[in-house]
Amino acid sequence: MDCMNFHLRFLVVTGACALLLAAGGARAADPYSVPAPVLEPLPEIPAPTGVDDAELAPQITIKQRDRETVEEARVNGIVIWIKVTPRLGRPYYLIPTGGGNMYIRRDSLDTALKPPMWVLFSW
Repeated sequence: MDCMNFHLRFLVVTGACALLLAAGGARAADPYSVPAPVLEPLPEIPAPTGVDDAELAPQITIKQRDRETVEEARVNGIVIWIKVTPRLGRPYYLIPTGGGNMYIRRDSLDTALKPPMWVLFSW
């Protein structure tokens, strides 16, 4: 008796799976039969009023000194960065902190975190 119930259940479950697969196959074709919506391009964003490109471009001042060259970049009179290029050695940047009273020394203007890689030997 249990064997008959098992075969009957197996047939019912198999038939139900076959019906679900057949219905699922019919649904898979439905998204392709619907026409694509008509898309319109977004309007152009106007430039901000009252701001000139010359105001946003940094004003760079170059000063030659005995042992180094100093380049200052300012926007609206505020120092953005200072690049110091010594005669011997690698150039470095001084970036002002939030208040502008102190400067942070960096090897480049890149803000990505980089591990220290010191030159131990060179020839």
